[in-house]
Amino acid sequence: MNEYTLPILYGVAAGVLTRLYLLRTDYRQYPTYLHGRTIHIALGAIAAGLGTVAVPAIMEKEFAAITFLALAASQFRDVRNMERNTLNELDQYELVPRGKTYIEGIAIVFEGRNYLVIFVSFLSTLFYLVWNIGAALVATAIGLIAARRFMSGSRLKDIADVQYVKPHFEGVGLYVDNIYIMNIGLPARREEILRYGMGFILTPKNFNARTTIANLGQRQAILHDVSTALGIYRDSGTPALVPLAKRDLNDGRVGIFILPQVEDVEKAKAVIENVPVLESAIRMPKKRRWKRKGGSGDDA
Repeated sequence: MNEYTLPILYGVAAGVLTRLYLLRTDYRQYPTYLHGRTIHIALGAIAAGLGTVAVPAIMEKEFAAITFLALAASQFRDVRNMERNTLNELDQYELVPRGKTYIEGIAIVFEGRNYLVIFVSFLSTLFYLVWNIGAALVATAIGLIAARRFMSGSRLKDIADVQYVKPHFEGVGLYVDNIYIMNIGLPARREEILRYGMGFILTPKNFNARTTIANLGQRQAILHDVSTALGIYRDSGTPALVPLAKRDLNDGRVGIFILPQVEDVEKAKAVIENVPVLESAIRMPKKRRWKRKGGSGDDA
């Protein structure tokens, strides 16, 4: 053992703890338990080791060792590719797919969390070596809080109000409030929809939110999360029972039509409100500065 042994062990432990803290299998059942979790914990341990070893390397002026961090960045980009490819393959067999936008968001998150592990391990080891174990514990706590803050993004309830509206028919046209969803020709299907169907109206809180919830990937994420949490009354080959989200072109509201197996309005509303706002779906047209006379505007 030498002067770096305990700080390195502590830094690795702090990093692995951070990855465990950020790793959660929820109602979407991803990452899967047990094998999916094992992969992410192992990658978290590697990230923790890289972040920890960087501190003694700098103190010993072994700057060539820092190149391993650049190598790690390329390796963790492969984590994103792995998640993207896996979820794209699985998505083909979902009754209500996640959609490519949601998948890309999940893949980015799993890559980013490894960088957070590197940051916490680096900070914890640095404080241990410069000061003492007490300072390292404080640094770890601060790192965990920061990691949690970066892990938690916006939810749909932050940008839109969710209201339950019972679906209804006008002739063969299915409507949620005054938003047209689709045509249902078979009387038997119309009876099933009236019996099991639920409708929700998403009212954007501002113009930026209107553009965000108009994104097709964001709408598909809503349909997938609700169908995963509450089940879905359909099977393959029944297009009339596919959940849909349609937009009111006049005011930007979005009508959500679902057929959950668990007929609980409050639970369905809670799930919709907690759907993550996808980073790739966020648009901020209000942030754009427009020139009054000719020319193009620049983004703020």
